[in-house]
Amino acid sequence: MNYSAADIEAMCELEDYSHFRTELVEISPQSFTLEELKEILGDMIRSKVALEDSMREHFATLGELEQTQLLDMLGASGCKDRDWWYRMLMDGPVHREFPTI
Repeated sequence: MNYSAADIEAMCELEDYSHFRTELVEISPQSFTLEELKEILGDMIRSKVALEDSMREHFATLGELEQTQLLDMLGASGCKDRDWWYRMLMDGPVHREFPTI
């Protein structure tokens, strides 16, 4: 499945909204029912899975050299090491039930 820019923007908005609601839970956990907490957690998981699936799909369209260069760049970025990025982008199925991040 190829995601459009609008799809990716919607996924990012859902993730931002999920993080916002999570912060509200941290501030006032007693204000939420168990069902609301489950919904917030479910939204966070779904949004992260969708974004990661999109990243893996795009990564799979790159050539071997581009993949290697991107993995090197991500590994050097300081946000996780290259092996972590390899496992997230290449190792295992493209579509997963739970997020890596």
